[in-house]
Amino acid sequence: MLTIPGYQVLAKIYESANSLVYRGRQEYDNIPVILKILKQEYPSPEEISRYKQEYKLTRSLNLSGSVKAYSLQKYQNPLIMILEDFGGESLRQLMASQKFTILGFLTLAIEITESLGEIHAANIIHKDINPSNVIFNPVTGQVKIIDFSISTKLTKAEKKSTAFTNQHQGRLEGTLAYISPEQTGRMNRSLDYRTDFYSLGVTFYELLAQQLPFKAADAMELVHAHIAKQPVPPDKINGEIPKAVSNIVMKLLAKTAEDRYQSAWGIKADLSACLEQLQSKGYIE
Repeated sequence: MLTIPGYQVLAKIYESANSLVYRGRQEYDNIPVILKILKQEYPSPEEISRYKQEYKLTRSLNLSGSVKAYSLQKYQNPLIMILEDFGGESLRQLMASQKFTILGFLTLAIEITESLGEIHAANIIHKDINPSNVIFNPVTGQVKIIDFSISTKLTKAEKKSTAFTNQHQGRLEGTLAYISPEQTGRMNRSLDYRTDFYSLGVTFYELLAQQLPFKAADAMELVHAHIAKQPVPPDKINGEIPKAVSNIVMKLLAKTAEDRYQSAWGIKADLSACLEQLQSKGYIE
């Protein structure tokens, strides 16, 4: 197990291509923390720069829907980020152990959408919404979004134009199974916050249907599917999923940003209407 001065490291909870994530405690006050460390023993200047930018951006957000960053420390050669631990688990972990009811899905989806709306209101495009980056505490009902490693903070000018030019045009950024058609870099379109709505749609689809919208043998086939193929609606996979809920997900998965929801608050309003009907009538029209 990893040894870090001043911290008791309890367990490794996640590993990505670039980083390792541990659950631990600060020894001097016993506060639970998440420790995120760069995986490479000798990270490149670009990796270090991106990591520092992620910390700076996360630290600047003081939102209920995003995890808080406490400090950035040097550990041997790599850097280590000390983050808030509010006792949650990623949706990826929860999906492996349980199936969500429609009531449970709607309650959770509203919280996730509200968290994403807060992030967008702070002029941040997340660009990597997926079940590994959504943390949920089933006891408190609290939801927080994590991992701002490829996120973009819009300038005032970019905010006014509602879109920015993708600086990495032609290069895939994000988690491939969840990225929007425009985020593949192959549509010659600028990105805006609506790219996150597509990724949110894939996440909702997976929560409901217990499978991804597209199955592909390789990366290029998956990119093609995001750009050109229509997924099977969730209610056609599972007849217990109400048509109205399925329609919300399919709207999020529209190929062009203009055909998706235009704000997180619009998504939340429709999800809330579904939840209200389910609770008052026992079904959703």
